[in-house]
Amino acid sequence: MLNGIRIVEIEGLGPGPFAAMLLADLGADVVTIHRKGGAVTPGMPDRSVLDRGKRSIALDLKDPDDLETARRLIETADALIEGFRPGVMEKLGLGPEACHALNPALVYGRMTGWGQDSPLADTAGHDLNYIALSGALWYGSPPGAEPMTPATLVGDIGGGAMYLVTGILAGLLNARTTGTGTVVDAAIYDGSAHMMNLLMSLRQTGNLSDTRGQSLLDGPHWSRTYACADGGFVSVQCLEPKFYAQFLEILGLSQDPAFQQQYDSTLWPDLTLRLAEIFATKPRDHWAKLFEGSDACVAPVLSPDEAATHPMNTVRQTWRETDGTLQAAAAPRFSTHQWQPKPSPARGQHTTEILTELQALKKT
Repeated sequence: MLNGIRIVEIEGLGPGPFAAMLLADLGADVVTIHRKGGAVTPGMPDRSVLDRGKRSIALDLKDPDDLETARRLIETADALIEGFRPGVMEKLGLGPEACHALNPALVYGRMTGWGQDSPLADTAGHDLNYIALSGALWYGSPPGAEPMTPATLVGDIGGGAMYLVTGILAGLLNARTTGTGTVVDAAIYDGSAHMMNLLMSLRQTGNLSDTRGQSLLDGPHWSRTYACADGGFVSVQCLEPKFYAQFLEILGLSQDPAFQQQYDSTLWPDLTLRLAEIFATKPRDHWAKLFEGSDACVAPVLSPDEAATHPMNTVRQTWRETDGTLQAAAAPRFSTHQWQPKPSPARGQHTTEILTELQALKKT
């Protein structure tokens, strides 16, 4: 879908590389500038899934010759992605003003936690910190437990990478119309707060409480996970009355007066305890089989490895193993384009190839 679009990515952490991976999945030519001689980030592999489909050139941006190569690459790009603290790219001579002088139509994507201009702009932070301050972490756990969300998904990926990609795509469309580039200030703080607007719509009807465990989606017995006899878990979220009715019918609770009061919040704690006792009597897969094919909105909680072997994945092929690494396929899907996982390059693997391309362009 993005064939013919070139993205230059300056090596960074987390959301920046993820955003660049997504653009590569969509067909863009993503050239990643890896640090020449730089060590791999602790905990990360030599060839990361986040680099799949990209081309890699190794440069030292403090070396004048390598810096000039980076400038020439940026001249050929439609967009750039960087994830340093504010001011770092400017010190390197690659800030927005300098890059737009080279390439006026460039979409300059900046990925930070706190934003380019904020009281915390120069302060370190990570996923949990950003979403804690934005309000997005507040409903992250059941009442009485410490707020926690799946690592990186709400902040780095949801509030960060996805908003950076959206901003870049919007900037590319605008640049094609106007010939003028833009700077995309994608802050995890902003994006994770923006993601809260679905919940904030519940607040308009009084269904969102500042007290965790008392809102429409985090308080009811029909909207949570339950532990099973084997230590596994099932998820239950039958919000609509017709789905809730199926849920009760399958469990043999349709005639229970208390369970018939689906939206009576005073009954939720007691009904939660009753359901917890029921689900604790059988293993997870028993409940998965019992509810399979129904509209009761019940699903087993699977690990990625389990999800990869589930019949759902047999059809969708969302989880795949490539080069010995389990990874998720590109999303979304398109009727006109087929996608297959592409290998991740070694650091600097395409340096000679890219330098040759730039030399050929210089001659023309």
